[in-house]
Amino acid sequence: MNPMIWVIDDDASIRFVFDKALDVNSINHRLFENAEAALEAIKKETPDVIVSDIKMPGIDGLELIKAVHEVDENIPFIIMTAHSDLSAAIDAFNEGSFEYLPKPFDIDQAVAVIRRAAVHRVNMLQLVSQRNRNTLMASPVEQKEETEIIGKSPAMQDVFKFIGRVSKTDLPVLIHGEIGTGRGQVAKALHNHGERTGKSFVSINISSIPQEMVKYELFGDITKDPSTCAIAKAEGGTLFISEINDLPMDCQSRLLKLLQTGEYTNIDSTTAIKANVRVIASTSQDLEAKIAKGTFNSDLFYRLNIININIPPLRDRNNDIPLLTKHFLAQAAQEGHTEPKKLTSEVLVFLCRLPWPGNVRQLKNLCKYLTIMVTGRDIQLVDLPSEFLHANNTQNKSNTSGAVAKENQSWQDMLRSWVDAKLKAGERDILNEAVPEFEKVMLEATLTFTGNHKQESAKLLGWGRNTLTRKIKELNLK
Repeated sequence: MNPMIWVIDDDASIRFVFDKALDVNSINHRLFENAEAALEAIKKETPDVIVSDIKMPGIDGLELIKAVHEVDENIPFIIMTAHSDLSAAIDAFNEGSFEYLPKPFDIDQAVAVIRRAAVHRVNMLQLVSQRNRNTLMASPVEQKEETEIIGKSPAMQDVFKFIGRVSKTDLPVLIHGEIGTGRGQVAKALHNHGERTGKSFVSINISSIPQEMVKYELFGDITKDPSTCAIAKAEGGTLFISEINDLPMDCQSRLLKLLQTGEYTNIDSTTAIKANVRVIASTSQDLEAKIAKGTFNSDLFYRLNIININIPPLRDRNNDIPLLTKHFLAQAAQEGHTEPKKLTSEVLVFLCRLPWPGNVRQLKNLCKYLTIMVTGRDIQLVDLPSEFLHANNTQNKSNTSGAVAKENQSWQDMLRSWVDAKLKAGERDILNEAVPEFEKVMLEATLTFTGNHKQESAKLLGWGRNTLTRKIKELNLK
């Protein structure tokens, strides 16, 4: 079977790229520049897969999903958008999209997703013929709450997709991530976009409570008002337990019982209480290592770890820093009733090179500090707190003494020294040696900065996409 693929995008260049790629792969397809034309065509024929932009004049991608699924709910949708945020990902999955592609994307990967969607279509049609089932799609939850989960990096797009896929389930979720990466925001997003939205979201941070008081805060004291405990407050909603790695062993057994039976008991009581809560937990530590040491209950770990998500540290997605700083500076300005500050390019490059041990939280606090302390509109390198400048100097000092000396030279001076050394050594044809190495360094640094997004890298380098692809092959880059 050769599936029929429809591509809908008001951008002629996107349609052109898909046209060529699908032709090369011998895949049947039709191109539409708007959703209205596609809806007219679907009255006469049915596609196997639809690839559609989300933001288009007239009917947008989400409205198109609704309209098409009224005709055939089993047509897989692949949503494309340049607006790579959590809301777009959640909306796309809530409306029933098969996959979500943030622009820019690799066309070969897009074709691979299309093939998977086509196989999915075949499987669904077989299932329909076997079961003759009724329509199972639930109405999407209208949820537009603001969130601070921001990022265009591939790692964060994976987080957005995860939230879109699992928010509708009621299973426990275990969130892994360093302190300050935004584990609480992910937990709140799972709650907001799930069936328990509108109900209580109760967060309890185990590391901030004295160990002897944790059991009372979590399960309640029968001698006092047990309705004030975290589980009781979260009834019908979500209980988020942060830093569960610090949960005392006796509390671990009690929490395991809650997950196994849906019941818990107050401290000093034997009466079981029914609880209707979804449990989401987070940790900044390796729980399996704690199990090996005997400080974490293995049964509890496996109960919690049914679904897990890893949030990357900021240093591993530093290409999100420009977007994050813009957001946090605007937010700080709004809170302080002042004009938003602006980072100079020098400061932005400097920030992208820092290790960020405090992750996104540290960046947000820096933006608040700069909004208050910097008098002008433009933030210069000298405006950064001394600890940030010191952190960079410490990183530099870890290099060899020769490298430290060279850091005061411009790259042009260092290149001139290299040329002088080559000429004095009697070498020839040095330009043919230098240019490929120069291009290789430029390519590797740019691809790392963009998270290996080739189209974005080509733009930053001032090349066309074909030129970048050719250079990658010439220089044997992975």
